[in-house]
Amino acid sequence: MGKKILLEHVNVPNIHTYEVYRSKGGYDSVEKALKMAPNDIVEEVKKSGLRGRGGAGFPTGMKWSFIDKKSGRPRHLVCNADESEPGTFKDRYLMEKLPHLLVEGMITSSIALEAHLSYIYIRGEYMWVYRILERAINEAYANGWLGKNIKGSGYDLDLHVTCGAGAYICGEETALIESLEGKRGNPRIKPPFPAVVGLYGNPTVVNNVETIMDIPWIVMNGGDEFAKIGIGKSTGTKLISASGNIKNPGVYEIELGITVEEFVMSDEWCGGMQTDRPLKACVPGGSSVPILPANLLFKTAKDETRLMTYESMADGGFATGSMIGSGGFIVYDDRQCIVRNTWNFSRFYHHESCGQCSPCREGTGWLEKVTWRLEHGYGNMEDIDLLWDIQRKIEGNTICPLGDAAAWPVAAAIRHFRHEFEYHVRYPEKVKDRKHFEAEPWEKVKHLMELLYLPILLDLVVLAQFCIMLFLNYKQKLCLFMF
Repeated sequence: MGKKILLEHVNVPNIHTYEVYRSKGGYDSVEKALKMAPNDIVEEVKKSGLRGRGGAGFPTGMKWSFIDKKSGRPRHLVCNADESEPGTFKDRYLMEKLPHLLVEGMITSSIALEAHLSYIYIRGEYMWVYRILERAINEAYANGWLGKNIKGSGYDLDLHVTCGAGAYICGEETALIESLEGKRGNPRIKPPFPAVVGLYGNPTVVNNVETIMDIPWIVMNGGDEFAKIGIGKSTGTKLISASGNIKNPGVYEIELGITVEEFVMSDEWCGGMQTDRPLKACVPGGSSVPILPANLLFKTAKDETRLMTYESMADGGFATGSMIGSGGFIVYDDRQCIVRNTWNFSRFYHHESCGQCSPCREGTGWLEKVTWRLEHGYGNMEDIDLLWDIQRKIEGNTICPLGDAAAWPVAAAIRHFRHEFEYHVRYPEKVKDRKHFEAEPWEKVKHLMELLYLPILLDLVVLAQFCIMLFLNYKQKLCLFMF
C-alpha cells in the first residue's frame, strides 16, 4: 500500500463529525500555522512542489506568491468545489467523507495568505454535500476555529460555503468569481489575474478542493517530506477517480510515479479489465484531455514505461500523449464506441458553453451535430475532415479553456481512431444500433475496414510497378542517347 495523506482516516467511523476528526489530530495544523509567519507557510508549500489538483497542475506555492500584497486591499481564498468534469468525482468523495479536513485546509491556507474572508464555491448538484460542509463549518465556529480572535491569536476569519447553479463553466476561476459576486458566470479576460483583481476587485487565490486539503499535512510535516513522495516535479499523492470497464471502480489515492499498467491491472487499484474483453482506450484525466489508445497507455511512443505523473502522461505531446488533468480515469474495452463517446463529450461541451466566445458558442454546436451524424449512421467521409477543421478553429481562440476542452477530445479521437469514424460511414446500418460494438466488438469487425483498403493497396502496388517500368524505360533510352 502506498502513502496516504488525504485518505488515511477515511474509513474511521464518524470521521465527518468534529469530535472524531479532532481526536485524529484534526485542526493541529491551524494551531501550528497561527504560530508561524504567513510567508513561512507559503515557503513550505513552495518546497513541497504541490501542484494544483484541479487539472492545470500549476505550482500552488508559486500561485500563492503572486497575490498582491502592496495594494493594502483585503485578500480572499476561494475553494473551487465546482467539480463538473465528466469522469471526475474525487472532490465529492473528499467533501462527503472528510468535510473537516477541507475546513482545516481553508483556515490554514487563509492564514498563509492573510485572508480574513474566504469561500467554498460548490457545484449546485451537490446539495447534500453542501449541507455536510455547512454542518462542519458550524462546528468549527462553535469550537473556536472560525470567527473573531481564533484561539486567542488575534487572527479573524469568516468562511462561507456558496452553491453554484450547475454550470460547468464556473469551474473556470474567473467565471467562478463572477458567479460568486452574483453575476452571470462568464470568464473574464486576463490580465488582470485574480491574484491582483479577483473577488470584489480584491486579490484572490482560487484553489481546488484536493489542493487545499493537502495543506494541513504539509504544514504539520514540512514541504520537504511531501516532496519526498512522488517523482521529479510530480510530488505527493494524487486522487484518481477510476471508472469504466474495470473490476474496481472508485476513488484511489496513489503516490505519483507508479506505472499506469500497475494502476490499471493491480488488485490494489483498478483490478484489471472487467471482463475478458481487451483494453481499447483510456481517458486518463477527465473528459477534456486527449484519449489514448491501448498501445500508448502503458508505454510511450518512445517505448518507455508510462507513469502516473504530470510529465510522463504528457510525454509525446498531444500526438502520442495526454494529461493527468483532474484525475478522471475512464477505461474502455473493445465493446465501447469511440465515436459515440466523442459525440457524448461534444454534446456536454455544447450544453455547457457560456456562449461568450463565437468559436466556442458556434463550434461546440457543430461538433455535436457532426458527431451525432456520424454516430447515427448519417455521416460521410467529408464529415471527418470537417470535424478536424472545426476543432482546429476552436482551440486557442477562446477566452477560457472550455473551447480547448471541447476540441482536444475530438482531435485525439480522430487522430487515434479515424478508422472507427470511417467504419461508421461505411456501415451505417450496423452503427444505428447504439450497442453495435457490444454485439460485434471492434476486434471482430476491424478486418472489414482492412478489406476495404485492400483494393486501394493493390492499386498503389500496380501504380508503383508502372512508375518503375517508366523510369527503367526512360533510363534505357537516356543511355542509348548518350552513346
